[in-house]
Formats: sequence, C-alpha cells, structure tokens
Amino acid sequence: MQAQEIHRENIIIIGAGPCGLAAAVELKKIGLNPLVIEKQNVVHSISRYPVYLEFFSSPENLEIDDIPFTTAGPKPTRLEALHYYRTVALRRGVRIHTFTTVERLSAKPEGGFALEARRRATRPVRYEADIVIVATGYFDHPNLLDVPGEDLPKVTHFFTEAHPYTNTDVVIVGGANSAVDAALELERVGARVTVVHRGETLARGVKPWVLPVFMAKVDKGAVKLMLRSKVAAIAEETIDIKTPDGIVTLPNDFVLAMTGFHPDRRFLSEAGVVIEPEGWPRYDDETMETNVPGLYLAGVVASRNEANEIFIESGRFHGRKIAAHLLATGRIAGVPR
Repeated sequence: MQAQEIHRENIIIIGAGPCGLAAAVELKKIGLNPLVIEKQNVVHSISRYPVYLEFFSSPENLEIDDIPFTTAGPKPTRLEALHYYRTVALRRGVRIHTFTTVERLSAKPEGGFALEARRRATRPVRYEADIVIVATGYFDHPNLLDVPGEDLPKVTHFFTEAHPYTNTDVVIVGGANSAVDAALELERVGARVTVVHRGETLARGVKPWVLPVFMAKVDKGAVKLMLRSKVAAIAEETIDIKTPDGIVTLPNDFVLAMTGFHPDRRFLSEAGVVIEPEGWPRYDDETMETNVPGLYLAGVVASRNEANEIFIESGRFHGRKIAAHLLATGRIAGVPR
C-alpha cells in the first residue's frame, strides 16, 4: 500500500480566492512562504461568474499589494479579473496546490493543525501546519429554495451565459444584481423571462445604471416581474408561484435560483472555533484570529450577517492584519519581531 503523502508547513491558507491570495502576498512580505490549498482552480468563484459580468467596484478597489489592475473600461470584467489575480499569484510566486479539497481541519494536541485532504478527489493527502488561515469563501454553498422539485436538473444556482436559454421559459428567483443581470441577458437572446422576488421592491443594491434598463423592459412586457411572490413547487414542465392572489402555475423550462450563497463554517466548528448563536464564527476584528490560537479567518468566511457584507474590497486587507499579528507575537520561527 502506498504511504500517505504528508506535507509539513509553517503556515497554510485554505482557499485561493482574491482574499486568500492577498493574505499569501502579505505573509510573503514578512518573510513567510505560505502554502495555499484550493479545491478547484485559482479564484474559482470568479470563474463561475457570468461570462460577460462587469464588477460593481472600480479596479483600484480590487488590487492586491499595489499591483496595478488595468482595465479597458471604468469597471473590470470577469475576464480581466481572472487575468489579474492569476498574474498576481504567478508574479508573487505564491505556492498553490490546486484541485485539492480539505475535508477536515483539526487542532493537534501538541499544537498546530492537521488537515486531511484529497487531491483530484481520489488521492489522500495530509498537511500539518503551525498556523492556518481559512479563506474558503462561499460560492459552493447556495441558499436553497427548500421547495419540492428543487433537485430537478433544470434548476441551477449559477448563471454563466444566456445562449442555451434561447426560446425557453425561464423563471429567475431573486431581486438583486445577479437576478437582474441574468434577466436582461436572457431577454436579449429571446428567452421568455419571469423574475420572482419575495420583496415589495427589488433589492436596494441593484446597480443604478442597470435598474432603469430593467424596469423599462418590465414596463414594456419584455420581462415579467412578480413581487411579493415566491416559488412553491417545481415540476418538469411547470412551476407554481405563490403570489398575494394565490398560486399561479406557469409553463417552465428552466429555473435560475439567484438566491445568494452562505459561508460553510464546518471546518471551523470541527477545529474548535465557537460559532455564535447568530451563526457567525468568533474572532478578533483587529487580528482576524479565532478563539483557537493560530487559526485565522480571511474574506467572506468572517462575515457576521450576509455573505456579501465582506467582499474583495475589504477582505483583501485581512491578510495584512494577520501578518501584523504574527509579527507582533513572534509565533513563526525565523520571522523577526
């Protein structure tokens, strides 16, 4: 039997999203050489964004380590972001084990941490580290509708591009930017689009330059908007919508549930991190250290309310706090205090 592969590191970062990469770069600046473990590709969450997505933020608010983020327009596109973060990782020499899933994180009795992982879904790997930073994001954990039929193949929580939906009946669930953007793209390719949202109005954060365009489509009847409504059940060729006037049944080919995502705190609770009654992990805002010494958070996993309360603009600075704390405490051998 082949011996299990074991890696011993000073510091490991779980997650190669923008915030995980930013933390790695900050640690390298103080003389450390962290290993980043990523279960998919680098900045996987961005690669799952719609093909033609344009970020809300300006490029300077997404930069890492003052490496300029140059864009063709005032707002970065998905493709430009993929190129930028990939280039940052390569230029700064960040060590990354991609397509490696950490299945369990535990604190060792003698100190430090053990990580049980699986490379390319088959090969078991064990990692040991003195310090661990969890920067796992949230994009793999959608908020479910919790209705009959949600497990049908025609239901998805991800929207990539509109072309496959041409000449089909599509229900989009949600009232934020992802739902509005998808509706506009789908209408352009000839899909028959209905947007279902439980609120009285669309979300307040809908991009101000997009909202008038969307509402004009609604006013003309090109897109149907059902407010104060929610999905009751999904069938192969229909969908039931609960409205203020009762259940409405619509013909339906596809459902795009743009209902948002939430962080997975399983790693943290298994490692001893206290999860507060409100559902968020216990950590120090100034240092990003949890109640488990040596275990830190970076990025959206540290959010206290909604997943989008921490985005790249703020999460990219978490690594700076962690690096400062490691310097102040001298926890890593060989790093001057």
